[in-house]
Amino acid sequence: MASDELASKLTRRLQIGEGGEAAEAAEAAEGPVAENGAEEKPATANADSELGAKLLRRADLNDGVGEHHQPSMKVFNPYTEFKEFSRKQIKDMEKMFKQYDAGKDGFIDLMELKLMMEKLGAPQTHLGLKNMIKEVDEDFDGKLSFREFLLIFRKAAAGELAEDSGLHVLARLSEIDVSTEGVKGAKTFFEAKVQAINESNRFEAEIRQEQEEKKKQAEEKKQRQAAFKELKSAFK
Repeated sequence: MASDELASKLTRRLQIGEGGEAAEAAEAAEGPVAENGAEEKPATANADSELGAKLLRRADLNDGVGEHHQPSMKVFNPYTEFKEFSRKQIKDMEKMFKQYDAGKDGFIDLMELKLMMEKLGAPQTHLGLKNMIKEVDEDFDGKLSFREFLLIFRKAAAGELAEDSGLHVLARLSEIDVSTEGVKGAKTFFEAKVQAINESNRFEAEIRQEQEEKKKQAEEKKQRQAAFKELKSAFK
């Protein structure tokens, strides 16, 4: 009888395979075997259910499903987070980012960064490109979000990039001009230093300036349309 019980347990272990701790839990839950060799069904059913759940859980974790840390869904506002930059500068950076976001998915991946550096006249090696992303890749997804792209210019302005780094070259060749932003003697954004000014007042002033420019453009368009209609009526 003892040998039959041992054989039953060994067979059970072989069927479970890599069950490990789950197998021990199942055996403990099985309880004693009846003298006629039949297992007690309630205990076996519970053990099988527990074992199945544990094995499924382990498979999910191995496949990367299980408990996975999701990135924060917090809304990103570049104008409030990167207050050291003017609205014009951020819009220029956004324009550059979208230009090289060929997949239009809101990210610049390794191949898109490769194309960007080639277009800027400073091609990088595969390892060099990976290191560029790694330096500002805060969420470790292997690509650049717009926020991480802005971090490049923040680090550049603060002098935190090594001169021989790919990101230093990217910032220097970006041609984002701030000469009209009140920084005397600055030819490019990379050469400019962040100035401590009243951010709130500057932000409001820039919005008013944008509104005035749009109003001026609308008025010019209206004048052109009126002139065209007048010219058209002259040929009737």
